[in-house]
Amino acid sequence: MSGVNLERWSQLWHTATNAVPPTDAFARLVAMYSEPHRCYHNLAHIEDCLGEFDRAKQLATDPTAVELAIWFHDAVYDPRAADNEERSAELAKDWLSDLHASDALTDSVGRLVLATKSHDASLHADAPLLADVDLSILGKPPEQFWQYERQIREEYAWVEKSVFAAKRAEILRRFLARERIYQTDIFFHRMEAQAQANLRASVQRLSDGLSS
Repeated sequence: MSGVNLERWSQLWHTATNAVPPTDAFARLVAMYSEPHRCYHNLAHIEDCLGEFDRAKQLATDPTAVELAIWFHDAVYDPRAADNEERSAELAKDWLSDLHASDALTDSVGRLVLATKSHDASLHADAPLLADVDLSILGKPPEQFWQYERQIREEYAWVEKSVFAAKRAEILRRFLARERIYQTDIFFHRMEAQAQANLRASVQRLSDGLSS
């Protein structure tokens, strides 16, 4: 069952805790992802991530933890803050603890959410898969990638154009400097070439803007 919907959410929580989440929990999370300043980090992003996860779910050692981390990884999102992932991880752990999820699952979800901050594969066995899911937008067809780039710019509209271009190019160059963008073979073979092309094109466009 794909997509952001109450049925999927409820089944996931029943699997995780053998309990039904509070009736307002889904609505609370939807409200967080529907904040007006979110142009990319919203419900559409979570839906895309769930779809990518469904295609590669067999790679997960703990699919319940990965799916919960997908739902929570951008729950707190303030473009001006530096601790969004930490706060999102704490929110996930608080909710799981309230419903008496196991300590192991709660810890796994927290570490997976934190792994999305710098896409650190060392934090959990499933961190490479979650990172690839989160970064799948980089390897999408150009029209989807450029829409993503526009949405990111909108989220940082308060940043002066030249400053944004320099910082954004720096971030994208760090991805290009990696041996490979995607850590799992399934994403690497399907998306790496397009991601490399998309990132190079974006860095060039940003650099052109700085020099014009």
